[in-house]
Amino acid sequence: MMLLALTLSFSAFTALSLAMEKHQHDLHGKAAATPARRTQWRVLGWALLTAAFALCVVDHGWAMGPVLWLGVMTVGGVVLSFGLYPYRPKWIAPLAIALPVAGLLVALV
Repeated sequence: MMLLALTLSFSAFTALSLAMEKHQHDLHGKAAATPARRTQWRVLGWALLTAAFALCVVDHGWAMGPVLWLGVMTVGGVVLSFGLYPYRPKWIAPLAIALPVAGLLVALV
């Protein structure tokens, strides 16, 4: 379950970064998204963070769940901002789609 929460946090921060015009230009060049699309990215990002929080609380309870959620958010954000954006920006969108699927498969097994 924690791997799923980690991958959801990574995808959430990817969606939240795509809601920013600067990162739209970084990933897609001059073809920036419309304001309505950026609002959809923002809502998706917050929904994924909420789902990651729920997974952490269900898995570890109210005592440790929020602490672990902060940890998985930190790891997801650091990987995105310090690992992929500067060095491999083309990997961000495929990983944001593939990682939660892989995390779900691992959680189900």
